[in-house]
Amino acid sequence: MNTCNDRALVLFSGGQDSTTCLAWALAHYQHVETIGFDYGQRHAIELTMRPSLLAKMRGFSDDWHAKLGEDHMLDLGLISQLSHTAMTEEIEITMQENGLPNTFVPGRNLMFMLVAATLAYRRGLNVLVGGMCETDFSGYPDCRDDSMKALQVALNLGMATRLKLETPLMWINKAQTWKLAEQLGGSNLVDLIRSDTHTCYLGERGTLHPWGHGCGTCPACALRARGYQEYAGTL
Repeated sequence: MNTCNDRALVLFSGGQDSTTCLAWALAHYQHVETIGFDYGQRHAIELTMRPSLLAKMRGFSDDWHAKLGEDHMLDLGLISQLSHTAMTEEIEITMQENGLPNTFVPGRNLMFMLVAATLAYRRGLNVLVGGMCETDFSGYPDCRDDSMKALQVALNLGMATRLKLETPLMWINKAQTWKLAEQLGGSNLVDLIRSDTHTCYLGERGTLHPWGHGCGTCPACALRARGYQEYAGTL
């Protein structure tokens, strides 16, 4: 149950999911701030897209403009120093012996949430919003609902606070994510997500496909394209 006193911090990368989550937060809370992370990601183009994307989100309505507060960019380069993954190095995307793709960055989402919680504590924000999803995902254990619930308990115990972790995409697929964006911001938001967000793992902008920019072959592009085709009724 949301209250008029709830103030949210959205984990905002500049991709499709986090942009949809930002729109969701703006529809549910009176004050919304955003946080992004530079962790040495291969697709650092997403960081370049963030400022203009945020500016366009502010321009959607007077209501969103009034609600959308400060943006915070933090350096988490430590992640790339600790990991050896296709998200942080120029290596081929493959499956590993443990059944996870090598795009999985161990501890990334856990660290994101911990750092976001620390900032939220200082800023007087009591809701964290993330785009984790257990329906359309690559098996990443830190995207699972159980992981987020356990993390919420740990954060609240360790910080003696009452943070809520919201994951509005947790139980919906990519087609439903496109539909949610339409419900929140109409065709204008769908078009903005297509043209201005970045989700491709390889960091390629390239041609603007019906579903957005990207290489068209990496797992993120394939998932986004299939979801858009299903959403548009062309699959």
